[in-house]
Amino acid sequence: MEEFMTAAFWLAVGQIIMIDILLGGDNAVVIALACRQLPPAQRTKGIIWGTAGAIVLRVILIAFALTLLQVPFLKLVGAALLVWIGVKLLVPDDEDDHNIQASDKLWGAVKTVIVADLVMSVDNVIAIAGAAQGAGEQHQLALVIFGLLVSIPIIVWGSQLVLKLMDRFPLIITAGGMLLGWIAGTMAHTDPAVVNMIPQDKTIGYAMGIAGALLVFLVGKMMQKRQAAH
Repeated sequence: MEEFMTAAFWLAVGQIIMIDILLGGDNAVVIALACRQLPPAQRTKGIIWGTAGAIVLRVILIAFALTLLQVPFLKLVGAALLVWIGVKLLVPDDEDDHNIQASDKLWGAVKTVIVADLVMSVDNVIAIAGAAQGAGEQHQLALVIFGLLVSIPIIVWGSQLVLKLMDRFPLIITAGGMLLGWIAGTMAHTDPAVVNMIPQDKTIGYAMGIAGALLVFLVGKMMQKRQAAH
């Protein structure tokens, strides 16, 4: 129980919630699009069951990811992917990602929500598994479930507010991208393939986290300039 009272645990919870807000904001849009043709009386059911199914599936995927991250070099691969996700957060695509087919049947809409969430959740799964690494091995899955449960109402009911805040204060997006870079750096520091090559003290871990955050920021800014030039 003491593990749940540590600063590392609550820091990881905060990171998971922020990741879910930044990378999961599209989920509310997907849910709305998938359920838009349901009769009004069934829309709430579609939202509830679709969200529940998506969350259960995501917990299962993250449980697998937490196990796989113990394999040598996979944390390094995950760290590289997180850096790329962070950069893409700073330099989003102009293409429309919400080509979601609506259904007028309840379970058809639920299936659409779950499948769409699965396709869109790869970045979420990697980022949350990386954030959970800092909270003690025995409580990682409990941390993931807790963080997701706290995030659900934010994603489903508060995403529009968050999206408006992001539009008004772009610094939030920059901070989120740098957070992913930070997680990438600290995750790479604990990869089984490098633990015997790099000293495993907190100072080195923080330094690699800062390096990851700066890498995302600098590459993101460079790509923003290139995009603006085109």
